[in-house]
Amino acid sequence: MENSGTNWELRIDERVYKDLHKVPKDYADKIIGVIESFALDPYAGDIQKIKGERYVWRRRVGDYRVFYEIYPERKFISVFHVEIRSSKTY
Repeated sequence: MENSGTNWELRIDERVYKDLHKVPKDYADKIIGVIESFALDPYAGDIQKIKGERYVWRRRVGDYRVFYEIYPERKFISVFHVEIRSSKTY
């Protein structure tokens, strides 16, 4: 895991904004704050690498999960999905 003082490039997929419309506003605000913090350190917090995937990680935010890809060689992060935790969620 790599983290230097420089920021990472962060891209948020349009799907994430659609996902957040289904989330209560207080949780959505918290999730947006967590996503924005990825630009400083994508390895912080309650994260887990997704088995069988090279770049995919998930971060737990209360009952919700934020799924994103980390490309350390380019210092690039792509957030692609947010969902409520269920028995099928990692």
